[in-house]
Amino acid sequence: MGTDAITDEDLMLRIGDGDQTAYGVLVDRHLSLNLGYATKLLGNAAEAEEVMQEAFIRVWKHATKWDPARKTKFTTWFYRVVTNLCYDVCRKRKPQEKVDVLENIPSNDAGAENVIAVDQRSAQIKEALEKLPWRQNTAIMLCYFQGLSNKQAAEVMEVSLNALESYLVRGRRKLADILGNDKDMLLKEIS
Repeated sequence: MGTDAITDEDLMLRIGDGDQTAYGVLVDRHLSLNLGYATKLLGNAAEAEEVMQEAFIRVWKHATKWDPARKTKFTTWFYRVVTNLCYDVCRKRKPQEKVDVLENIPSNDAGAENVIAVDQRSAQIKEALEKLPWRQNTAIMLCYFQGLSNKQAAEVMEVSLNALESYLVRGRRKLADILGNDKDMLLKEIS
């Protein structure tokens, strides 16, 4: 049986028994996507790498406590770990520290004019997202950039589904206010 057929939850059980190969498989599965997510939340690749190191240390430490009977999926738990670690980093920052929040938005048209337009839109969206409160920013990142369902994002953020949806509505509304005249063009980039 290949490693693709083994669930993340089964890998956690194996890691709990000290299986380093299972740990490597889990890291390979989740590092890239979660590193991108942490980088988007923090806007700083070095901080995101540190967050990922700590997150995977927690995987190793908590694997012995992993309960297969609980309903939480590994991915939901891991997003929560990464999100909380990112939040801790942001809380420790000095107020004047500014960082980028998003990488460039990809485009199908590689023409020079389109590349410049995409870069400008990306910069505008980055600035707008930086102005959102943490929970609104996180909700938008999880749902629109990471592709999680509202239910999954609510579990990651440890809030009710209604609270998550409220963060999304308020976040989109605030983005629309910030973006002003360009809101229609720019908001379609995140929906």
